[in-house]
Amino acid sequence: MLPILFGPPGLRSSLRSFLPPPRSLFLSARVSPSCYSASLLLFHSFSVHLSSNPSVVCVAGQCLQGFTNATIGSTISVPGAAIAVQLLPGQYTSDTNPQLLHTLLTSSSATLSSSPGFNNSTTVSLPLTIALQAGIAAYPNANYSGSPTFTQLPETNGSLSSTSFSAGSLMLSSNAWAAISSSSSSTDRLIVWDSIPDLSQLPPSTSASRSSLSILDIQSAACSPPCSGAGICSASGTCTCPIGFTGSSCESCASGFFGPNCQPCPQGCTSCDEGISGTGRCLSAPVVNPPSSCNCLNGVCGSNGQCTCNAGWTNADNGTACAKCAQGFFLTSDGNCQACQLGCTQCADQTGDCIACKSGFTQDANDRTKCAATQSATSTGTVCPDGSFSNGTACTPCSPLCQTCTGATSNDCIICGAGKYSLNGNCVAADGNGVCQGSSMIADNNKHECDSCPSKCTSCKIPNFNVASTVNQLQCTGCLPGFVLSQGKCVSTCPSGTFLNPQDNLTCTACDSSCGTCAGSATFCLTCANNQLASNGKCVSSCPSNTFSSSGSCISCHPDCASCSGSSFNQCSSCPQDRPVLTGGRCLPTCSKSQYFDKTSSSCQSCDSSCSSCSGSGPNNCLACSNSNQILRGGSCVSSTCSSSTSIIPGLGLCLSDLVAVPVSSGTSSAIPLPTVTGIDTPIAPAKPSSSRPLAWWEILLMALGCAFIFLIILMLWRRRARKRRAQATIAFAVAKNIAPKSNWRWRLIRFGERLFGHKPSQRFIPPEESEHIRMAKLKAAEEARHERDMDKLLDAYDYSRYSRASTSRAPSPLPSLHDYNHDRLATHPNRHSGTPLSAGSIYSQVTGMPRKTAEPRQPVRNARDLLPSRFSRSSYSNSTRSDPLPPPVDLLEPSRPPTPAQEYARLVSHNQVPPQGSYWLQPTNTGSSNASRNPFRR
Repeated sequence: MLPILFGPPGLRSSLRSFLPPPRSLFLSARVSPSCYSASLLLFHSFSVHLSSNPSVVCVAGQCLQGFTNATIGSTISVPGAAIAVQLLPGQYTSDTNPQLLHTLLTSSSATLSSSPGFNNSTTVSLPLTIALQAGIAAYPNANYSGSPTFTQLPETNGSLSSTSFSAGSLMLSSNAWAAISSSSSSTDRLIVWDSIPDLSQLPPSTSASRSSLSILDIQSAACSPPCSGAGICSASGTCTCPIGFTGSSCESCASGFFGPNCQPCPQGCTSCDEGISGTGRCLSAPVVNPPSSCNCLNGVCGSNGQCTCNAGWTNADNGTACAKCAQGFFLTSDGNCQACQLGCTQCADQTGDCIACKSGFTQDANDRTKCAATQSATSTGTVCPDGSFSNGTACTPCSPLCQTCTGATSNDCIICGAGKYSLNGNCVAADGNGVCQGSSMIADNNKHECDSCPSKCTSCKIPNFNVASTVNQLQCTGCLPGFVLSQGKCVSTCPSGTFLNPQDNLTCTACDSSCGTCAGSATFCLTCANNQLASNGKCVSSCPSNTFSSSGSCISCHPDCASCSGSSFNQCSSCPQDRPVLTGGRCLPTCSKSQYFDKTSSSCQSCDSSCSSCSGSGPNNCLACSNSNQILRGGSCVSSTCSSSTSIIPGLGLCLSDLVAVPVSSGTSSAIPLPTVTGIDTPIAPAKPSSSRPLAWWEILLMALGCAFIFLIILMLWRRRARKRRAQATIAFAVAKNIAPKSNWRWRLIRFGERLFGHKPSQRFIPPEESEHIRMAKLKAAEEARHERDMDKLLDAYDYSRYSRASTSRAPSPLPSLHDYNHDRLATHPNRHSGTPLSAGSIYSQVTGMPRKTAEPRQPVRNARDLLPSRFSRSSYSNSTRSDPLPPPVDLLEPSRPPTPAQEYARLVSHNQVPPQGSYWLQPTNTGSSNASRNPFRR
C-alpha cells in the first residue's frame, strides 16, 4: 500500500477525533468505480475515521476539495448540478470567488441546508450571510465535527437549561459571551468570548474534564450599561426583563411587586411593602364598595349602586349623595351632623342656634339653641303642672311615656318620660349601649332625644349607658369602607404604634412594647425601641450580612450584591461568586473581552497582547488569538502552518486545511484520486458593464437640482454681462456728449480710501441734462450779474472831488464824496467783491461732484432797476490828464422808462450841470431797517 499524508502533524493528530457517521456532500465522480473503491479501501486501511465521500468546503474567496467531518455552516446545492458545497460562516455575494462558488450562488434554483443553530432559510438571497444565531453551539469532537447541540440566547432569566453535555469544540455567536464550567469543578467559571476549535488546546489551568460541561450563563455583550442579574441582554442591545422587574437594566421591581425575585404583593392588598428590598407585608386592605364608587360621601354604597346615608345626612344640591345635613340637623365644626334641640325645626350650622321653632314653642331667651313650650292653661287661667295638659276646662294627665305633653297620646309628648327619648315624634327606649330602639342613633340624656353618630361611623355606642351617660362617651363600632377603627374613632389609617388587625381589617391593634411600629402582628416589628434595629420583624443590635441599616431597620441589599451601602444595584460593597467583578459600585458577571478576573486582587487585569481573550496572565493563558495569522496551541498563540494555500478562517480560529484532509502523494505511493471539479480554483470573469437601469427617484432629484443650479449660474453670468454692456454704452454716450465725469486725482484718492476702510463706494454726481428754459434763466442771471459788476466798477472809479479839480475850476461840491460812499459800502458788505461767492460749492462738492446736502445761502434781493445796462469803465472817469471832454454816457434804458435819481445825477454830472438842492434832494423814507441809510442820494 502507498502511504497517505494529510496536512500538518497537528491535523493528523486531530483527525482521529472526528465522528464516524459521515456527512455526505454529493458530487459526481469522474473516475472509474473500481479505482475509486480501491482508493477508499486504501484510505480506510489507515484507520482514520473521515467521511467516506470527498466533498468541497468553501469560505468566501477559497474552496478546498477533500475529506471532512465538519458539520459547521450550511450546504448549498443546485438540482441537476454535479456537486453540493459546504459553506463555512461568512458573507457571500455575487462577486465571491471562485467560479464554482459563484455559479452556485447566482443560480436561481439554489437551495440551502443548514446545521443546527444556523439560519433556517432554504432559499439563497444575495448577499448571503452564514452565521450562527444568538447562542452557542457545542460540537462533540474537535474542529467543529459531529452533530452539534445549539443553546439559544435565553429570553428570560432562569430559562437557561443547566443540562451537562460533552464537547470537543465550541462556536459562539458574535458579540456574545458564555460562562461554562465542568462537573469536576463547579465553582470554576470559564468565560468564553470566541469560538474554540479544540477544547484540548486551552491552557492547562483550565483543562478540566471536557466530558461533562454545563453552561452557567450566556448573554449578548451589546448592552451598555450591562443588565442586572435579573435581566438578559438581547442581541439587539436591550435588557429583557422578566415579569415583575422594570428599569433599563431590569434593576428594580415594578409597582405591586416586592423582594429579590419581584413577586407580586399578596392578594387582597391594595398596597404592600413593595420594591426589590421590600418585605411584601400588606399596608392597606382592599376597600369593597367605597363611598366614592357611587358618588357618596357619608353613606354606604349598596350592591345596586345606591347610597344609604348615615343618620342626619341627605343629598347635596350638586348631586353628591349624603353630603348635606338633613332637616332638623346642623353641621358641627368637626364635620358631623347633630340633631337640633327639641321643638326646633331648623338651626344654624356651627352654633346650633335655633332659626325656627315648632308651633306652640318660642325661642328660649337664655339659650338660643332651645325652643321652650308655651305653658298649658285652662279656660279659667289655671296653669297646668308638668305631666299634664289642659283639655279646656281642666288639666288632664299626660301619657305615661311623656314627661310633658300637649295631648293625651304618646305622640303628643314634648319631653319623653324616664328612659325614653324622642325620635321622629315618638318616644322610644335605649338599650344598654345607648342605641335608640329601631335605629342606629344614640340616646342623648341632655337633649332628651336620639342623636346621630359621627359622620364616618356606620354605628356607635355608649358603653354601660345610664341616665348619667353623656355623648362624649360615644364610641364608633363600625366605619365606612376605607376607614379603620382606632380607639372608638373612624380614621383613614392606623396611628403609629398600632397595626391593622388582619382578622377583621377594621380594628387598629396596639404593637408589642418592644416594637416602635409593627405590621401584621403585634410582635412583627418594623422599628424597635431601645435603639435596636428591626431585621425581618425582630429586634437585633446589628444588621446581618446582605443587609444595611436605614431609619432603624435592616433593609436587604440588591440581589446583585453580597454586601452594600444602599438598596440600589450600584451601591454594592462586595459581590457574590456568580457576579464577582466589582466596578463602579456594581457587581458584574465578567470583565471585558480583553481582560480576565484576578481572584487574588478581586479586579480585572489586562490579557497579554497576543490574546484576544484569556483566562489568566501571560501569553500561556490565551483562549483565542488576537493575530489573524496565529492559532491556539496549549493556551499559546503560534504561527499557523496552513497548507494547500489556505488561510485561517475568520471567527473559527483554524485553517481551512485543518477542516479538509487533502490526500497527497509521498515517496512511491500516489495520492487517492479525487473527482475533478470544474471552477474550484478558477476566479470569476471580470464583471461586464451593467446594462442601463431605471434611475432611482433620488438620482432624478439630484439631476434636476444640478440642472437648476447650472441654469441659475448661466442666468447670473448673462445678467452680469448685460450690466457691463449697458455700463459701457452709458460711458460711450457720456463721452460723446462730453458729460462723462473726469477721473481726477482727488476722485482716485477718495476711492482708494473707501477701498482701504471698507466703505460703500460713493456714486459720482452727474448733473442731469438741463432743459431750455433752465439754460435761458442761467444766461439771464449771468447777464444781470455782469451788469451789477459793471455798476460797481463805475461807482468805485468815480472820484467827484478829484474829477472836479482836474476838469473845472469851480469850488468843491457840497455833496458827499462817492469815495466815502464806496468805503462805507465795502465796510457794510465786506464780501461784496471777494473772490469766492456765497453760493460757491463746498470742498466736498468740488472734489466728489456730489451736491451739497445743506440749504443754499440766501442771496440779497436786488432791484432790477438798479442793474443798469451800462458799459462804463473805471478809466472813463479816473483819467485826469485828458484834455478832451468826456463823452456823454449812453442811455441804455428804454425811452418809455423814466431814469432813476442816480441815473439822472450821473447824467447831469457828465454834462457839468449841478442841479439845485431841491431838484435832486430826496426825503428819507423808512424802509423797515433800524439803521440809517448809507445811500448818499437819500441823506
